[in-house]
Amino acid sequence: MRKLGKMASEVISHLFIKNATRNYPFVKVIKPARYRGEVEFYPEKCIGCKMCMRDCPANAIDIETVGEKKYDCIMHLDKCIFCGQCVDSCPKAALAMTREFELAQLDRKNLEVKINVPGEPAEHSEE
Repeated sequence: MRKLGKMASEVISHLFIKNATRNYPFVKVIKPARYRGEVEFYPEKCIGCKMCMRDCPANAIDIETVGEKKYDCIMHLDKCIFCGQCVDSCPKAALAMTREFELAQLDRKNLEVKINVPGEPAEHSEE
C-alpha cells in the first residue's frame, strides 16, 4: 500500500508540470537553414555524367536517360542517408537538398521516387 501512495503522489505532481515534448504534428518544427532533407533534381541542368551515382555511399541514386540529353533521377529514399554527397559532387548543380523530412511511408515500394521537374509532385513507383 505504501508503494501505491508514493506512485499516486508522483502522478499528481506531474499534473502541474509543463510538458517537455512538442506538439509536433500541429506545430511545425523550425529547421535550421542548412538542414539536409529530401533531394531535389533539376533535369534541365543534368548532363548525365552520373557522378552523383558514383559518389553516393548508399547507392541510393539512379540516373536514367529518357531522350537525347534528357535524364530522370530515381531516388531510393529507403537507402538514402541524406549525407548530401550527391549534391556536392554534381558539377552542374542539378541536385539540391531540400528541408523536407516528412518522408514516412507504410509500404517500402513507395520510397522509390522518380524525380522529374521541381514544383511537380514526384512519381512513386508502383512496381
